[in-house]
Amino acid sequence: MSLRFAGYAALFGQPDGARDTILPGAFARTLAARREPLPLYWQHRPDQPIGLVESAEEDPRGLRVIARIDNPTGRAAAMLKHGAVSGLSFGYRARSFRHEQSGRVLEEIDLFEVSLVTHPLQHAARVHLVA
Repeated sequence: MSLRFAGYAALFGQPDGARDTILPGAFARTLAARREPLPLYWQHRPDQPIGLVESAEEDPRGLRVIARIDNPTGRAAAMLKHGAVSGLSFGYRARSFRHEQSGRVLEEIDLFEVSLVTHPLQHAARVHLVA
């Protein structure tokens, strides 16, 4: 048994707290090449895996994910169910980007993981459905 949720790990065209802006299509290459599910971490900590990303795809808004937390009675699941944590984020390497006056514009991204976080760098990157 597991707890599933859906949300956006990234939003296109909206600068984050580090002044990075992600372009539509930035995840396309890494998503097409991926053969295994992405890991789901707690607060970007690889020593605290909490589940797997079952689906990650770009839509007009951003990178939408459906993920599951393996332990539905654990701390991460309880915090998510009670609304104490609702942020999403992702670990990555920028393959292609350009600098503009407003910050970096990320054109191509290698995606390594998705994390459930307390304070996402992109404020609106949130879980929107818990099932």
